Amino acid sequence: MATPDLPPPPLSPRTWPGWLAVGLGWTIARWPWWLQRRVGPVLGRALLWLLPSRRRVAEANLRICFPDMDDAARAALLRTNFESLGLGLFEFLRAWWGRLAPVDRGFEITGLGHLAAARAGGRGVILVSAHFTTLEVCLRLLCQHIELGAMYRPHEGALEWAVKRGRLRHAKAMFARDELRPAIRHLKQGGVLWFAPDQETRRGESVFVPFFGQPAWSLTSTHQLARLGGAAVLPLFHERLDDGRYRIEIGAPLEDFPTRDATADTARIMATLEAVIRRRPDQYLWLHQRFKRQPDGSRRLY
Repeated sequence: MATPDLPPPPLSPRTWPGWLAVGLGWTIARWPWWLQRRVGPVLGRALLWLLPSRRRVAEANLRICFPDMDDAARAALLRTNFESLGLGLFEFLRAWWGRLAPVDRGFEITGLGHLAAARAGGRGVILVSAHFTTLEVCLRLLCQHIELGAMYRPHEGALEWAVKRGRLRHAKAMFARDELRPAIRHLKQGGVLWFAPDQETRRGESVFVPFFGQPAWSLTSTHQLARLGGAAVLPLFHERLDDGRYRIEIGAPLEDFPTRDATADTARIMATLEAVIRRRPDQYLWLHQRFKRQPDGSRRLY
């Protein structure tokens, strides 16, 4: 796939530290896959202690989301989750700047029939998913089967330019979170759009809806994109299997979606994402302060 045009890279002196980080990441992305798979979990266990503030956030999220789980089980889940995070960092770098082989050997994908049926007649499709540690590598694998656009949260400086360029080597288009009009146009033209609205953000219209039994400040953007773009919404699940392969699953379209009720639609999306997260909680990104904002204005959960 041809890489869409990008503006010239930022080269001012203040971007030089960013370019050094990009150069390091580019080098690590080319390590042998067997080495990355060995070092990744070790790095994750180190990050568990090197990032105490992020560890505390993850611990709080696991207490909130799995109140019936005993302390020992939650501690084991936390360790496994950080090991997955460590390996996920190598997967991110490889997906942006490295070669996909041999990662793509034997990966599984199901539900392409759901996608084809939803696109019948030129209708656009939103693949709604969550922030798993396998996000980047599985999206790159998915791009081997379909032309895919995605919404994302931009980085800054050199990292933003280099990451976007790396993603556009295989994705059809990348839309920043505030680029709703181009994303809607993409959907109206029959495009497929990946979107993960599971994290809290300051930008965009949001409402409080249940998420793991807790009020969560959640974007209504899936409702808006589906309504304005005339798009179907399909759940997307992906995971790293125990043997090192990957599995991608496209679910059936959500029926009677969207409605006129943005809050009800957002609650339905959060329930859908909660269900897929419960399937692989060890591979979900628990580092985000998902419940930072509460209806009473407090931040007591963190």
